[in-house]
Amino acid sequence: MAELRAIRAQAVRGPGEEATGAQHARGKLTVRERLDLLLDAGSFQEVGQLRRHRASGFGLEARRPYTDGVVTGWGTVGGRTVFVYAHDFRMFGGALGEAHAEKIHKIMDMALAAGAPLVSLNDGAGARIQEGVSALAGYGGIFQRNTRASGVIPQISVMLGPCAGGAAYSPALTDFVFMVRDTSQMFITGPDVVRAVTGEEVTQNGLGGADVHAEVSGVAHFAYDDEATCLAEVRYLLSVLPSNNREQAPRVHGTDRPDRGCGALLDLVPADGSRPYDMAGVIEEIVDDGEYLEVHEHWARNVVCALARLDGQVVGVVANQPQVLAGVLDIAASEKAARFVQMCDAFNIPLVTLLDVPGFLPGVGQEHGGVIRHGAKLLYAYCNATVPRISLVLRKAYGGAYIVMDSQSIGADLTFAWPTNEIAVMGAEGAANVIFRRRIAQAEDPEAMRARMVKEYRSELMHPYYAAERGLVDDVIDPAETRQVLIRSLAMLHSKHADLPSRKHGNPPQ
Repeated sequence: MAELRAIRAQAVRGPGEEATGAQHARGKLTVRERLDLLLDAGSFQEVGQLRRHRASGFGLEARRPYTDGVVTGWGTVGGRTVFVYAHDFRMFGGALGEAHAEKIHKIMDMALAAGAPLVSLNDGAGARIQEGVSALAGYGGIFQRNTRASGVIPQISVMLGPCAGGAAYSPALTDFVFMVRDTSQMFITGPDVVRAVTGEEVTQNGLGGADVHAEVSGVAHFAYDDEATCLAEVRYLLSVLPSNNREQAPRVHGTDRPDRGCGALLDLVPADGSRPYDMAGVIEEIVDDGEYLEVHEHWARNVVCALARLDGQVVGVVANQPQVLAGVLDIAASEKAARFVQMCDAFNIPLVTLLDVPGFLPGVGQEHGGVIRHGAKLLYAYCNATVPRISLVLRKAYGGAYIVMDSQSIGADLTFAWPTNEIAVMGAEGAANVIFRRRIAQAEDPEAMRARMVKEYRSELMHPYYAAERGLVDDVIDPAETRQVLIRSLAMLHSKHADLPSRKHGNPPQ
């Protein structure tokens, strides 16, 4: 037992004070300090602590540390089981070798079998070059397991250091990616390769830092300034996700009354459809205690995707953001919302869609970039979703964007609208210019005729009750009652069950 205790102490201590000091000097925590922040105190049960590699050559036979550079096991977050693997950058720079990969494979298999979330704390330099193709095969096993677990258990990747080459693909296959500014990077080819091939000069952070992936590429869902804040937010995200696709997300009973009125919405949202406002204020007013977790907050900001609670039940909120590009849908917004809808559907999270959308963003760049294909991703995601789906039209909902944003015609269970809604093929001005083009051109006063035709079109086809009269909107509601209506509707839909046609899988647009 004395020998065992000594070996365990050596495994926990790692390579020594010098390596630990170097890790801290980089502004990074050690692997076990990270696990202490992520998991409930005293809950971690390690697996494979005494594992060592068996490779030889290039001096490896003289360096056989316990854990082989990755700590694996399970613990609890808020009392619920979570599996985790965490790279130890102090050993081989966190690089993946054969034994290292086998430990990760085992813990991934355990997470899937137990039906519990998997969190990876990534701080590794890619494949262990000294082990050659065996290391590459280890990545293949990880990718296969990521894919098999997709939509079955939540998978969260936390980037806490460099992640280069093929190692970047595992996070890309998971449900959520967290990054820490200045200390974490992700790229397929590093700055040196970019410089050699293209001549471009770029830093690691400029190429694949947290802000780049959170704002430009959309690879990262969340970016934070330090590891402690990042891991605290991972804990919060886990608290609003179910353990697996057979369970519901945890429900909590708070102090925010389900019958609370939302009178502030009357002042938050201007009746004039051309005036912008912040959709974040609308969401805060509706959800429990004004709290929500926005996903991809800094990317494709013309659409908001957030996890929140209504009467304690977790919901996914998809909403246009009139403050950014007037809330139009474009390529990035369509992809962002489609992925979020798919995630919510996979994990039994009801969807609430808030519409104020003037259409798709026009332009040569959008068309040549495949806005049709990318917009179809969002359409496919909604049509394929079987969770409870409620949509609410706040103001305008025009053209194909109205259909795509979970209209009743593509399967929304309930559709509501405020009295300020305008549901139409296009705005009144554009419609009048098309329909009454000749009358306007032939009129003695074209501008007066145009104004008259716009007014006529709006009164005939765009009044707030036009869609309700035709059954395309289930009810026109008082904005102050929005929270109550949504909560009652979700309670009714709680036991909704819908089966998709038997098939191996769909073939969604890519």
